[in-house]
Amino acid sequence: MLALALCVLALPSALRAQQRPGWEIEALNDQGWAEFNFQTGLGAGTNGVLVRYGGAFLTADQVSVNQQSGEVIADGHVRIQGEAQIWAGEHIRYNFKTHQMEAQQFRTGRTPIFVAGEGLHGEITNQLYVATNAVITTDDVAEPAIKVRAKHIKIIPGDKVEARHATLYVAGVPAFYFPYYSRKLGLRSNNFSFVPGYRSSFGPFLLGGYNFFLGDEIDGTVHVDYREQRGLGVGPDLNYHFGRWGEGTARYYYLHDKDPGAGDGDPNGPENRQRVDFSYLANPATNLEARAVVRYQTDTNVVREFFSGDYRQDPQPNTFFEVNRFWQNFSAAAYVQPQVNSFLDTIERLPEARLTGQRQQLWHSPLYYESVSSAGYYRHAYGLSNDVPTGLDYEAARVDTFHQVLLPHMFFDWLNVIPRVGGRYTYYGNAYGPGADTGEVNRWVLDTGAEVSTKASRVWPRAHSSLLEVEGLRHIIEPSITYTYIPTPSAYGTNELAQFDFEMPSLRLLPITLPEYNSIDSIQADNVLRFGLRNKLQTKRDGRVVNLLDWNVYGNWYLDPQAGQGTFSDLYSDLTFKPRSWLTLESLTRYEIEGGQFRMSLTAATFQPNNLWSWTFGQFYLRDDLSGSPTALGVGNNIFTSTLLFRLNENWGFRASHYFDARSGTLQEQDYSIYRDLRSWTAALAFRWRDNSNGSTDFSFAFTFSLKAAPRYGRGAEVGTPYWLLGG
Repeated sequence: MLALALCVLALPSALRAQQRPGWEIEALNDQGWAEFNFQTGLGAGTNGVLVRYGGAFLTADQVSVNQQSGEVIADGHVRIQGEAQIWAGEHIRYNFKTHQMEAQQFRTGRTPIFVAGEGLHGEITNQLYVATNAVITTDDVAEPAIKVRAKHIKIIPGDKVEARHATLYVAGVPAFYFPYYSRKLGLRSNNFSFVPGYRSSFGPFLLGGYNFFLGDEIDGTVHVDYREQRGLGVGPDLNYHFGRWGEGTARYYYLHDKDPGAGDGDPNGPENRQRVDFSYLANPATNLEARAVVRYQTDTNVVREFFSGDYRQDPQPNTFFEVNRFWQNFSAAAYVQPQVNSFLDTIERLPEARLTGQRQQLWHSPLYYESVSSAGYYRHAYGLSNDVPTGLDYEAARVDTFHQVLLPHMFFDWLNVIPRVGGRYTYYGNAYGPGADTGEVNRWVLDTGAEVSTKASRVWPRAHSSLLEVEGLRHIIEPSITYTYIPTPSAYGTNELAQFDFEMPSLRLLPITLPEYNSIDSIQADNVLRFGLRNKLQTKRDGRVVNLLDWNVYGNWYLDPQAGQGTFSDLYSDLTFKPRSWLTLESLTRYEIEGGQFRMSLTAATFQPNNLWSWTFGQFYLRDDLSGSPTALGVGNNIFTSTLLFRLNENWGFRASHYFDARSGTLQEQDYSIYRDLRSWTAALAFRWRDNSNGSTDFSFAFTFSLKAAPRYGRGAEVGTPYWLLGG
């Protein structure tokens, strides 16, 4: 009993001892050996040994360890890693506890800065290392072409390198002398960037930028661009990182355009062209989020012409301010959306408040509840037509609240049934403006329905196919039926209600259940069934479960069709098939059942057999929809696309992309980029040829380069979005 009591008393101490950093010594191969004496605290190893203490580790051919002092003496191919920095040498004395280090010769680096020198020793009180006869470079090769040689240096791990009496060498030739030289370890160092090139609508151009870093909180770029046919463009980009108080970007650009009509521009456009781009996101407190976006431009084309990369991502940017507060079952939001660009149609929300109740259980009953309520003042602000107001603007107040109760239940341990009933009340104030003539309206909407679904699977553990890389097979099938019934609302249609949230043209099938269907002012009577069938085939590749096939088919059956609506919707199919780990086939289709033809097809095949090359080939087809309804898709397309990436070797890479319009038989766009690794630099030469719909052509090429220590873009970004290489 006494021994048991002593063990219990000793248990907390043992647990605390396990939580302290422990020593690990192990051999790295069959020829190596390692031993440790727990009584003396001494250890040793040879023929390849790993020593680990806390978050740092050391590898060497031979080591001796003193656990009490924390000191390790290592010889032969010594590597030490800690705090994201690596040290290397042939003989190093290192203390894992005090971080004291001594070495006759050493190499260290933290990408993209590399340092080598002699006589390294640490100053513990100042937490730095000093050395002599050192070389500093950004070249990631054994024999750097560009380097700085110094007689004396200081290394502050994870921060910077300071050198005195330093000389810059280029290809072995001394080029410049620095009495004092300082270089941060990492990517955040001030530098210049230049992109020279030519574009048919610009003429010769030179895009220049000075990239600066003001600590860890603020960085940015000052742009000074000259385009021979267009003039001088200037402006700063500012990025700020204030932690929970917010992160974002503030950008401004000004160009005095000498020829606004060049290319496809508007000859009557303004000469003084500007762009403001501001974003802000903060989490000042737990479950509190603030977000702001401002996108201002003087005309419709300034972003399309001079910032084509941003234009492709968002051709019609919104400006808004939003604050969200989250709780366990509810969230509240305040939202403001003004019209900043007078030439863009905007639904102004001045402001809108929203309260959302997440799906939650009602006490201990089997019922669940969810809700969405909003109130605001809205204005439909139409964009200018030929710089003239349309005179169709209108505005009104609106209060909307939706509440729903659900009763989910599983029958027979496999059939999920979720009946629901909900109601919506919307109040519309008097609408003001020439575009609407509606008075006060109270609208009531009843929403009922049910969701029925199940899920079944079967496993074939011995299934094998070398052709399809199958090791075991699992089939999952998920059929579902969703029913919605909405009787005729007490008020509906554009003649009775001011339209603010209405249906927009869409390539995909819209939701049929509330509140997922959020076009509040377009709610009408509905009696519809949605059928869905999802199939998955899963297998194991490299020890991981992957989807060999994922196929989802769905469509609507309108039991009581609305005006202009058929009995059945289009049949939608979403398919992803990976017959090999390096081959992905994707297909999104939309088939008109009653017309017996495809309305939309998006197909793509991606080949990526290794890290040397990849090729993506695709086709997008959209049939003409000129019905004149507000949701009509308009003129169709038939576009073939191809993107090829090829790395010739460690130094050379190539990218080519093509866009072919099968309707007109025109190769609309060709892009070619050549990449070159120049040791300390990376460079790219980019070409682009566009055949515009009006018969004119737009040709451009540019040369861009940047230090590896200060890349112009994030890793691989210029490969995925090559238009940045052309100054966009």
